[in-house]
Amino acid sequence: MPFCMRVLELRASGFRNLEPLCFAPHEGLNVIGGENAQGKTNLLEAMWLFTGGRSFRGAKDAELVAVGQEQAELFLSFESQERRQTAELTIRGGVRRAVLNGVPKRGMAEIVGRFCAVIFSPEHLSLVKGGPAERRAFLDTALCQVKPSYAPLYARYRHTLNQRNALLKDISRHPELLDTLSIWDERLCRYGAALAKEREWYLSRLSPLAQEHYAGISSGRETLELRYEPSFTGDMAHALYAARREDLRSGHTSVGPHRDDIAIALSGMTARSFASQGQQRSIVLAMKLAEAGVLALSCGEEPVVFLDDVLSELDASRQSYLLQRLSGRQIFLTGCDLPDAVPCGEGGVFVMQSGRLGGEEISAG
Repeated sequence: MPFCMRVLELRASGFRNLEPLCFAPHEGLNVIGGENAQGKTNLLEAMWLFTGGRSFRGAKDAELVAVGQEQAELFLSFESQERRQTAELTIRGGVRRAVLNGVPKRGMAEIVGRFCAVIFSPEHLSLVKGGPAERRAFLDTALCQVKPSYAPLYARYRHTLNQRNALLKDISRHPELLDTLSIWDERLCRYGAALAKEREWYLSRLSPLAQEHYAGISSGRETLELRYEPSFTGDMAHALYAARREDLRSGHTSVGPHRDDIAIALSGMTARSFASQGQQRSIVLAMKLAEAGVLALSCGEEPVVFLDDVLSELDASRQSYLLQRLSGRQIFLTGCDLPDAVPCGEGGVFVMQSGRLGGEEISAG
């Protein structure tokens, strides 16, 4: 049985709309209620940033600092492998600086993998019907925690892609630069092959767990299939060369992992076209639970789970399945309406109002 990672304390000042706070959550379920726009999601976001990833809402770092403040300061005390650790983040001028266990770090990549968490928000319910970019982001975000070395690999690929795109635009004005395109093609293929390999590896771990969860949710009525779907067939170098004329015309690279997708099927039928709304939600629920499972298997600890206003989007049976499968982990659950029933055990109920957090620990049984 893996250990369970737990948040022991969060301190925040100058972050979003949150008033200066010191939050000591319960080791199990933490229910955070309150009306919309009071700061519930901001609280989860403050803790999520300690994974080393970007805001799960897509916000730029400069947007995380409260209006009228020069910087935001966050402090997290957490338990990992039965050892207490601390991390500090300072956000100033659109830049994050990190300190881990009292030691300053050169960049956020150096804290990835220390504090692990899974976030499930209403935006994730568009994973099936949304565009490929959302599914790629799901893969990349999950992989960065499972394999911290993936983050710098992804950064190198994106840098190379941006350089190639800039060159494609410049060639129209300076044709003599065409000979240098092969240099960027070679680099893009090298990083792209490594990127795709890691994504396929991750999906090979995620898919069986997602299938198992979907079978549980649907009582075995359908089978779920997840498959990595490249944007080209065969060798990437050949595909780049074949697309060169079109790329020069458009000024953008048309093939590569930045255009890949996850093919999702139910009993052989494309989910994006044929899945009902209920089936789509079951698929996403299965994928997020599988994400937590892969992370636990990879790092030897159950990750912290953030459920941001997601229960209201699920019917009673899916709510029950989700909470049952997450029992034993530390959970942070937000919503406007507090649930009438929560898993047995003790928990904490808190209310967020105008950026101020209040509440008390209660018995949830």
